[in-house]
Amino acid sequence: MGFIKTDIEGLMIYDPRVFADERGYFMESYNRQFFEANSDINCEFVQDNESFSGYGTLRGLHYQAGEFCQAKLVRVIQGSVLDVAVDLREGSKTYGHHVSVELNEENKRQFFVPKGFAHGFVVLSEKALFSYKCDNYYSKASEGGIKYDDPTLNIDWGVAEKDIILSEKDAILPKFGEHKSIEIKFAV
Repeated sequence: MGFIKTDIEGLMIYDPRVFADERGYFMESYNRQFFEANSDINCEFVQDNESFSGYGTLRGLHYQAGEFCQAKLVRVIQGSVLDVAVDLREGSKTYGHHVSVELNEENKRQFFVPKGFAHGFVVLSEKALFSYKCDNYYSKASEGGIKYDDPTLNIDWGVAEKDIILSEKDAILPKFGEHKSIEIKFAV
């Protein structure tokens, strides 16, 4: 239980403490004081989002640029997804690298994606209810994305290509290196 660091600085997995008995379970999915005291996560979340999708639905890779960059705390309430974050921070030694983590209703893990990352997920179960907190508001003018199957990124989504379902918007996203700058400097 607690926070698990990944191979990319800033990306963290949160493994919450779950109290289960014959009635079901209880967990504290977010407590700002606990997060600040036990990790480098110090965000004022201002927006909660939720999506419901079927098997093979792939949403991403998305990001917000400029003053509308967003940090996210993501989790799955029902079902299972493979969640992916790609480092887009200029000057980062892991620029262009990614981390994948399975989030599901059993493990109840959460994934913290800081500002400066593209983010996406694919549904591994029949259906999935996905929820996330953002520390900045959505701005259509500041949105950007990278095509999920970019060969430079070489992400294994764990779903056969024939089963992937994309939105029209996600199907025409640019490749890595053709995306607009997210204008966030990373101190190395």
